[in-house]
Parts: sequence; structure tokens; C-alpha cells
Amino acid sequence: MNIDQDTCEWLGCPTPLEMYKHQCALLEDELTLAQVQLTKARRNIAGLVHMNDVLTTGKARAEEVATAATTEMEEFKRACTEPGVLGMKLVAQQRDHLLRENQRLLGELRKLTEPQP
Repeated sequence: MNIDQDTCEWLGCPTPLEMYKHQCALLEDELTLAQVQLTKARRNIAGLVHMNDVLTTGKARAEEVATAATTEMEEFKRACTEPGVLGMKLVAQQRDHLLRENQRLLGELRKLTEPQP
């Protein structure tokens, strides 16, 4: 019996060349998968950049509208505190006072002109 025989082929063990080819195939599969994931990530990033652009534009428009509304409110506030408006308030207060005074005097006059029982 010859003990020096190479028995690795008997068990179906791959040769070094077959192992290298198998390792290369595994690496190719990993690279292909990494390429697919990289392409998907690039598409996602492009979508996020587009969404960010849309949001930035919307934010700028909203800030413009808010600034315009604030300016309009300040102008309205300034217009409401002008002397003409304050004068109108004073006239309205005087009118109300005179109306109450007129009603009071009218009541006194009625008491004086009504027949006494």
C-alpha cells in the first residue's frame, strides 16, 4: 500500500485554482450588490436634494408672505393710532356721553310735566 498518494482529490477537495475562481466569483457578487446599493443610494440622495430644494423654495415664499403680512399689520396698526382715528374715538365717546345726558334730562322733564297724583 502506497501511503504517499495525494488523497485530497479523493474527497472532492478543490484545487487552489478552483478556490481562487470561487473567491473571485464571491467578490464579483459582492461588488455587483454594492454597485446596486450605491445606485439606489444615489437615487435616494438625488430625491432628497430635490425635496430639500422644494422645501427651501416653499420656506422662502412663506417667509415673504409672513413679512408682507407683518408689514401690512404694522401699517394698519399705525393707521389706527393716527390722530384722526383717535379723534373719531373721542367724538364717539362725547356722543355717547351726550346721549346719556339727554336721556337723563328727558326723564327729569317727564317727571316735571306729568300730572301729580
